[in-house]
Amino acid sequence: MADAVGTPELVLGPAPAYTAFDRERWVPEPPKSAYRTDFERDRARILHSSALRRLGAKTQVLAPVTDDFIRTRLTHSLEVAQVGRELGRLLGCDPDIVDAACLSHDLGHPPFGHNGERALNEACAQIGGFEGNAQTLRLLSRLEPKAAHPDGTPAGLNLTRASLDAACKYPWAAPDAPLKADGTRSGKFGAYQDDLPVFSWIREGAPEGRACMEAQVMDLSDDISYSVHDVEDAIVGGHLQLKWMDSPDQRARFIGYTQAWYLPGTSADEVDAALARLEALPGWVRSFGGTRADMARLKNMTSSLIGRFASAAFKRTRATYESRILTRYSGSVAVPEETRLEIAVLKGLAATFVMESDVRQPLYERQRELLLELVDELSRTGEQHLEPMFAEDFRAAQDDAGRLRVVVDQIASLTDRSALLLHERILGGAPTLL
Repeated sequence: MADAVGTPELVLGPAPAYTAFDRERWVPEPPKSAYRTDFERDRARILHSSALRRLGAKTQVLAPVTDDFIRTRLTHSLEVAQVGRELGRLLGCDPDIVDAACLSHDLGHPPFGHNGERALNEACAQIGGFEGNAQTLRLLSRLEPKAAHPDGTPAGLNLTRASLDAACKYPWAAPDAPLKADGTRSGKFGAYQDDLPVFSWIREGAPEGRACMEAQVMDLSDDISYSVHDVEDAIVGGHLQLKWMDSPDQRARFIGYTQAWYLPGTSADEVDAALARLEALPGWVRSFGGTRADMARLKNMTSSLIGRFASAAFKRTRATYESRILTRYSGSVAVPEETRLEIAVLKGLAATFVMESDVRQPLYERQRELLLELVDELSRTGEQHLEPMFAEDFRAAQDDAGRLRVVVDQIASLTDRSALLLHERILGGAPTLL
């Protein structure tokens, strides 16, 4: 429902249907044939985007070329979309909105996973930082070619307000990020300063700092998917055997990393109890040898865990809102505390035995150096090595900060392999980093 100025009524109560306000696009488009909904068109635009295709060659946890089995950013996004679409539909969300948000949630991530994100954030320290979720909004609303404003400035894929809002995992700019326990602001945010016009348009009438229902479903589906699948990839890749948790030293190491990475306010006993609950499940694969039977057992374990977590959230949310259809701002996803801890425990296993592995630290450092060297060289040489679209943006930039942001846009768009090749072409031989 909307008032006279087009702002929806955001009251907690029976969920309204999606309105013309939700279906509005930043740049108005002429009417199209009615055989697809506006939200089906949004999903299709993301599915056919070059940014989604590039995720197939971007690191999820391990580099895509290290093993044929492991997830890439693309396969991870497809799995998130499958979980999110089903969960969202059961709660009353339009499944195409949730699907679109899930497919797009990692589009802004640069080469080399979160390691690359940290490097680009360092490079952008003086211009507001780099954040993968803010870069996703920038890509959807500006960088991915599809639509333009009447004055010729790009409008990205020109998705509906509801779909763009669903992709906003952190619905605030950096200066408005929530405060952490130590009094500093979170480094997670959803929009850069020069993308505030579209961000403000998306968030018109929305409760400040609150993600919409569809974004919450996307966020939970992401957490469920990567917590489970990163462990599966670590086991198949030989980095982890779950029976290692029988060792008191290994278990203590795991608990420490889990607290540091994901559960800083949680006691060691609570972390240990959450792992113990998972270990007591009948399908827990303590030992893995790579046989077909082992692979089947592992796949059944991952399927069971996804079902366990999604079902717990669905039941708790339904118990909270009963039969109410939940869309936009009519409710929130409710996740039991035990489920939240169990998801974090799985993330902690991957962090302990993959991300914090001593043998990988020199690789991570060289990856960061490579990206920072690319930032410096592309900034120094201007348009010379930029793709035509980014060279055009570079020429249009008003100052050095704007030009640096364009350089980082170019680098963030690269895959792991293309970043290496670009470095080799303009700066000389780059060691194998994959």
